[in-house]
Amino acid sequence: MGLLSDPNRRRALTSLVTRLNTPLCVLCYLVGVSWVMGLAFEPFMLRTYMSENAMGSTMVEEKFVFGERAISYTREFAGQKKKTGGMPVDWLVKTMKSRGLEVYTQSFSQILPFPDEVKERYMVRGTNVYGILRAPRGPRTESIVLSAPCSEGNNNNQAVGLLLAVASHFRSQIYWAKDIIFLVNEHDLIGMEAWLEAYHDVNMTGLRSSPMQGRAGAIQAALSLELSSDVITSMDVALEGLNGQLPNLDLVNLFYAFCQKTGVLCTIQGKLQRNDWDTLPGYTHSLSTMLLMVLKQGSGRPQGDHGLFLRYHIEAVTMRGINSFRQYKFDMTTVGKLIEGMFRKLNNLLERFHQSYFFYLMPSLTRFVSIGYYMPAFGFLALILVLRALDLWVQLSDPARALEDGVSEGEQDSSPSLLSLATPVIICHLTGLALYILPVLSQEMAIQHFPVSETEAVVLTAIAIYVAGLALPHNTHRVLSGAGTERGWRSLKLFSLLYLAVLLGCTTLINFSLGFILAVTMIPVTAFIQPHTSSKVLHGVALILVSPATTLLLSIYLYHELIEYPVSLLECWQHFLTAVSQGILDHHLYGSLLYPLIALFIYPCWLQFWNIVFWK
Repeated sequence: MGLLSDPNRRRALTSLVTRLNTPLCVLCYLVGVSWVMGLAFEPFMLRTYMSENAMGSTMVEEKFVFGERAISYTREFAGQKKKTGGMPVDWLVKTMKSRGLEVYTQSFSQILPFPDEVKERYMVRGTNVYGILRAPRGPRTESIVLSAPCSEGNNNNQAVGLLLAVASHFRSQIYWAKDIIFLVNEHDLIGMEAWLEAYHDVNMTGLRSSPMQGRAGAIQAALSLELSSDVITSMDVALEGLNGQLPNLDLVNLFYAFCQKTGVLCTIQGKLQRNDWDTLPGYTHSLSTMLLMVLKQGSGRPQGDHGLFLRYHIEAVTMRGINSFRQYKFDMTTVGKLIEGMFRKLNNLLERFHQSYFFYLMPSLTRFVSIGYYMPAFGFLALILVLRALDLWVQLSDPARALEDGVSEGEQDSSPSLLSLATPVIICHLTGLALYILPVLSQEMAIQHFPVSETEAVVLTAIAIYVAGLALPHNTHRVLSGAGTERGWRSLKLFSLLYLAVLLGCTTLINFSLGFILAVTMIPVTAFIQPHTSSKVLHGVALILVSPATTLLLSIYLYHELIEYPVSLLECWQHFLTAVSQGILDHHLYGSLLYPLIALFIYPCWLQFWNIVFWK
């Protein structure tokens, strides 16, 4: 406090910070990026451990022997699905009732804001079927869910067959203290969202569904099963949920523990565990696994049906069976034992998952990076914005320093009016509002005047507004308040830097991966751009390269490189267009926050820096 209260010391500290501003910013950026890259090195990671006492031991005896019955159910289900041309509701109801379950159905419908060309649907109608196994040894106030989506074609038939076989086995056991819900949902995420909204008696997405006829207790945990083969080589666990939410780490540890016990090969992000962490290939393997999780979490899309449970504070994961060319093979009996073991441990829960981590990154299933380890990396990146804002503040408040920078006395005396600063900010945000609203609203008008489909009209309108925004803001201040001043652009940049720091800080607290991706791309360029005539083109190109759209395009390219499925530039562009349409659909169908965040906040903030580059 004495250092800041003494005018001479404060002036010396300010002079030191401003004089070393650029080296400090470069150092902070290098430290922030290196920090994240170093987190994939195993000595810097924490070893996973079980925090919940009820989950601590796997000393239970799994007795599931209905592997052949699961295959039989699979064949019957596939035949009935082919016969009915969709979800065989009557057959499922009859089969579940014969297993001694309380069976209910729930119908739902949804009109999409525009056609989903990826799955070729627009008006969605479906029926969910669920059976409840009442707990014989409990008050029936809590429940666990096992779900299997009814997918198109032959996909996931084995998951439904195994679900029915597990229900048969569980019905003969007497140690259940929680209700168990066996759910077969139609139309994947839409059906799951309809069931969850009806179960909790809410309507957040405008889905139309029939009232819930039967309920169990409060859901404590959920497992979603995806199998498309009678034989698997490994089980992959999907963690990332809606808006980047993650399940409690204890549930992931429980999955890994029972995979080890039953001998099932388990993976995360489709990658096996490696032990050669002290070699370069081992480090790059951990780094690529962690970066894949960062990209998936940053997308905000649920990577399975489990992703919608997390919104309701229900811990859930998706277990996905993979049949590859590995020599180890596992049958349905082994997978059934894995599910039985996990459910028996979840049955012992006395309270909700709360002791372990909810914010983490996983380079492997045996190691994790907690929030206390990765947040300092963002702190170093955000410090760049604070340092640059401090330098601008000193330039605006110290006339002597402004004169040293080449600003004339006339320019120094003329303070920017509020209108000259507020106008670009308002115009930029109005452009973002148009980007958020107009693509869906104007699709009918677009298809009347152009030979495009509804989906193409939405995507092309969004791109057109995005590109048109580059030409709108940068001259508005001149039209309304005359020529811009040197203090004008400095004041606007000071506001924009602080605004960007707040935006990225709030985003990082909710979804670290998204905040870090935006920070590592936008901060270095936005911190150093200036409206100099000699380097205006260079600054403009650099700013375009870190725009939200370019960041999305590069992230798609990097994702395919990490999964070892490289794509050409044309294919990457096609994936980019699909990602834009799916992002808008996810917002309207499930409440994804990525599209409104980019359209209403990140893009307008980026436009403010674009305004600064072309300040005259």
